[in-house]
Amino acid sequence: MTTPAQTHSGVIHDIGYRPYTGPRLGRRYATRSLYVQSLRAAFGLGRSGKSKVLPFLLLGGMIAPAFAMIAIVAFAGLKQMPMDYSAYLSRLGVLAEIFLAAQAPVLMSRDLRHHVVPLYFSRPASRTDYVAAKFAAMFSALMIMMTLPLLVLFVGALLNSFPFGDNLEHLLYGLVAAVLYALVFTALGLLIAAATPRRGFGVAAIMGTLMITSVLSQIVRGLTGGFQPVPEESAQWAGLISPTRTVEGLVNKVFDLGGDSFDKALAPGAAGKLVFAAAIVVLTAGSYALTLRRYRNI
Repeated sequence: MTTPAQTHSGVIHDIGYRPYTGPRLGRRYATRSLYVQSLRAAFGLGRSGKSKVLPFLLLGGMIAPAFAMIAIVAFAGLKQMPMDYSAYLSRLGVLAEIFLAAQAPVLMSRDLRHHVVPLYFSRPASRTDYVAAKFAAMFSALMIMMTLPLLVLFVGALLNSFPFGDNLEHLLYGLVAAVLYALVFTALGLLIAAATPRRGFGVAAIMGTLMITSVLSQIVRGLTGGFQPVPEESAQWAGLISPTRTVEGLVNKVFDLGGDSFDKALAPGAAGKLVFAAAIVVLTAGSYALTLRRYRNI
């Protein structure tokens, strides 16, 4: 017969568990780790080989024309580069837009699709830290995409004995343009990508938004006399329809890069500079705020 003492008896096994006694790295470390991981993911690093193909093809596509221009200058004996630094970004900016459309959903939509976002928030990093890390990573990736070809052009200009001071000045103009493009693209791209867990929808929505607004801006500009032999200055307000044209117009106006070419986007007059700058600030800050709001509901 089993006694009560025998019924409730048990054995304690030592399985070697030890509590963690190391340092608690905290919120800042978690945010920095998320930033590094997201930046690597933007270029497919740490993922399969096919994930690296598109981002590095686009990066190569951004840099290759710069080498071609340097070769043309050297063989033809030109006295200046065929294209200014900021103009280089506006002409090849579509590659940066494709990069944004392809990689922003990688940073945002995958976490939503696999329902791992709450796991991030169970650690010291907050929702604000999550959005900030993702924003910083996408911004950094776009800056790498846009500044590397500018640096190649600058080195090429120096190798061809072009004036150092003039090229440095215009390089700085190009870097300012790169920062503005990266800010606007990142804010808008991450907002759209965070709206859907489906990567394909995110890619189509981001690319569609940037391309359609750009085309619509040019149509409105043409209808209002922007492409006449003597363009109507008021037609340049159509640039506000497109985030890309807004940045291009502001940079060209502030740094006087419009020249005599009628097809250059410009902010119209002194008021235009203020309005275009305000539009960039509102678009960037507003998109960032809406992205934060999106993650407060998760």
